[in-house]
Amino acid sequence: MYINETKIKVRYVETDQMGIVHHSNYFAWFEVGRTEFFEETGLSYREIEEQGIFFPLIESACQYKEGAKYQDEIIIKTWIQALGGVRATFYYEVIREKDYKTLATGKTVHAFVNRAFKPINLKKVNPKVWEKLEYLYSLEV
Repeated sequence: MYINETKIKVRYVETDQMGIVHHSNYFAWFEVGRTEFFEETGLSYREIEEQGIFFPLIESACQYKEGAKYQDEIIIKTWIQALGGVRATFYYEVIREKDYKTLATGKTVHAFVNRAFKPINLKKVNPKVWEKLEYLYSLEV
């Protein structure tokens, strides 16, 4: 499987009164990682959506291990954990760069739907996008 690594620096606005990143920000970081995953592989959300294919979120989870802090430089690792004709599961690791400690792990599950938000089988509706995702999913680490 292809694993994308996106680096970000924790901003002050993302922290709470204790100086720790508020838990809700991890889901925004997952989206940053997923967007970069697509961009780095030659697929962009915008181009896919222009073709009438959308990936709404249908499930999400995050396990917090240690809080990130203001100005921590973190790495968001993103990869496809599971891929089926009508949905994909992305998995994430949030890692503090200075000591490579895993701060959180998570996943998001996305359905494949058309403009009317009707489920579609991506393999049949857009074989080109399907083949690219399948290739990324099948790569050896």
